[in-house]
Amino acid sequence: MTDATGPLIEVHDLVKTFDVSRPWLARVLERLPVQTLKAVNGVKFTIRRGETFSLVGESGCGKSTVARLVVGLDRPTRGSVVFDGTDLAGLRRRSDIAPLRRRMQMIFQDPYASLNPRWRVEDIVAEPVNAFRLVANRSERRRKVAESLRQVGLSPEDARKFPHEFSGGQRQRISIARALAANPDFLVCDEPTSALDVSVQAQILNLMKDLQKRFGLTYLFISHDLSVVYHVSSRIGVMYLGRLCEISAAKDLFRQPRHPYTRLLLDTIPDVEMTGRERVSVPGEVPDPIDPPSGCSFHPRCPFANERCRQELPTPLQRGQGMVACHAVEEERLPPFKRSDPGQ
Repeated sequence: MTDATGPLIEVHDLVKTFDVSRPWLARVLERLPVQTLKAVNGVKFTIRRGETFSLVGESGCGKSTVARLVVGLDRPTRGSVVFDGTDLAGLRRRSDIAPLRRRMQMIFQDPYASLNPRWRVEDIVAEPVNAFRLVANRSERRRKVAESLRQVGLSPEDARKFPHEFSGGQRQRISIARALAANPDFLVCDEPTSALDVSVQAQILNLMKDLQKRFGLTYLFISHDLSVVYHVSSRIGVMYLGRLCEISAAKDLFRQPRHPYTRLLLDTIPDVEMTGRERVSVPGEVPDPIDPPSGCSFHPRCPFANERCRQELPTPLQRGQGMVACHAVEEERLPPFKRSDPGQ
């Protein structure tokens, strides 16, 4: 029996490694070693039913790879993704995978690249309907497409048009309608607003919050922008170089960020209250993931790093309902964080 209060998604020790070596012959001739890149390295989190869990971090930190692993587009090198009590890695037969695939859908970053320009909107939205055989005939399919388009604020008449006839925001609505057509429980949203204008971003985020309330949806929301995820998230996980360095409730993260990297990300948000606070950029660059630093991977950019940080990988520490992996937090070496709640 399904536990209505338990987690819908459980991610355990997730690792994804890519072989980025030169071609075999070039390695032999030049005597080069095999090179691997750990895009995701030991990530662990849960997502409760009906909540929005967001992953944030700079480009290249591994958050989009986590999204692909969770939804099943890629297989993990190690670890597991458990969806509603079922380990996805243990499913091999198509007949076992299909029912879970229907319940998990993805909204991609670029609404211009994720829609087939040769297909009409009706065919695009009906793609999961056909794949999972959710209707019996064409008239039911048209009704299903029209219903999905209405749910995202578009007209059923738009079904006869092509993607190039729509703006970026409207195209993203079509992408959301396609995901909703499968009657999912869980949506993975991979930076769904990053390619849109700011005013259109707000419309899409409000639409997604409304759909979540109406249908009880659970979201994994991927973004590099903390100011975006603040307004949609229940909890936020901060990633750096393939690892989670902090997990916290959204409001707590903005009021009392624990990890130095989280603090630096918050300092990059523009000061809309005009308090005169200088906008600070995150110093340095993300290290080469093929050759990551020893110890804590953030130590080359951290103003609070010491010799222990340079040598020893921090162990995740439970802090209330959240988690933080930082020696400076464990040793209480961080000064109080001074910044107002952006929601006030």
